[in-house]
Amino acid sequence: MTIHDEEIHSFANVFANDPVSAALARLIRDLNPGDRLPSERELAIRLSVSRTALRDRLGVLEGLGVLRRQTGAGTFVEMLKPDALALALNLAIGSSHLPLTSLESVRIALERQAAREAAINSDPVLVAYMQRAVNTMASTDVQVDVMDADRAFHQSLLRAAGNPALTFFAEALSDVFTQDLAYRSARLSSARLTSSARALMVEHHRRIHDAIVNRDPSAAMQAVDDHFDALPVS
Repeated sequence: MTIHDEEIHSFANVFANDPVSAALARLIRDLNPGDRLPSERELAIRLSVSRTALRDRLGVLEGLGVLRRQTGAGTFVEMLKPDALALALNLAIGSSHLPLTSLESVRIALERQAAREAAINSDPVLVAYMQRAVNTMASTDVQVDVMDADRAFHQSLLRAAGNPALTFFAEALSDVFTQDLAYRSARLSSARLTSSARALMVEHHRRIHDAIVNRDPSAAMQAVDDHFDALPVS
């Protein structure tokens, strides 16, 4: 999805230091997916705002996937999906001119914590998926297959933590990186793997896997750190 600068600033301006948006956020936080919001008339009175201004905020939230408005039925809370959060992150990045590469450390922190929690929880099925991904990396020299196995490994690692919040935010960040074409092109061009680089990838992923199997959180976190230090393109 391509978002023009004027759209980015429109979204940002609506929510920047806006008490109406903050009040709506508090209201939505107390509701469950599928719950219906009060009528626009009631909300406008409660928030002391015009219905036009209220509709602007509701429209933004609907665009982000937080709300669903159904003609004749009302406005309902939706479960926020990672791709919707990715859109919000893209808006924030665009309006603040935050370098996309600076989010890499956030991704690493999420995976580091996921490794720690996976070593504690150690879901056997997901750990087996991690092992299968490592085996794929070790058995093929086709770059596309190696990179697909790499993604599968990290997705399984995040899910093995048993913490849906980690998976949610990591998927949102992944969507942000994927949506940025320049960033994606740079990553792909720098990911030309030599045999020695592939062997190092296999070794590092195996260390993460083994630390989780051995239920050693410290070793798992260290293995993630070593992996990203040595292979920033992974």
